[in-house]
Amino acid sequence: MRTRLRAARSARTEDPVGDDARTVRALAACAGAEVVAAYVARPDEPATADLIETLRLADVQVLLPVLRREPTWAWYAGPEHLSPGPLGIPAPDGPALGPQALGQAQWIWLPGLAGTPDGRRLGAGGGWYDRALAWASPRARLGLLLFDDEVLDDVPTQEWDRSVHILVTERRRVDAE
Repeated sequence: MRTRLRAARSARTEDPVGDDARTVRALAACAGAEVVAAYVARPDEPATADLIETLRLADVQVLLPVLRREPTWAWYAGPEHLSPGPLGIPAPDGPALGPQALGQAQWIWLPGLAGTPDGRRLGAGGGWYDRALAWASPRARLGLLLFDDEVLDDVPTQEWDRSVHILVTERRRVDAE
């Protein structure tokens, strides 16, 4: 399933209108949060740059992952403070805060390849976010950014997988509760 979903993503063309619509929905979903954890999207993922920057400009503190073997986070201070990281994913150039920093986030945007209307998430398969979420507050809301055709009826999950509360696509918001 992951192979098929990755192939479909790599075949997509840019959709700035869809990206803007997804960003508007994502901003509405996490409105009111003072600390949001997000991620810098790779070129084939749903775009996150405008979401992250809009949150920062609205005085929301944004945590971004620092990709190492074990999860850690750093504060986002603007696009000029992103440095190349592993797998071509930019990371903040500020100090790494450790895995416990995620506990400050009231809202956490997760990457994924697919999700279901009841909130099950299919990640990339490396387990980084599964390990990172162990440090999340139990009150934190979890959201998944997807392309609309990645909202599926079923995805394989493991017992350690945490469900998300909301899926946001370029066409809709799906509340999984």
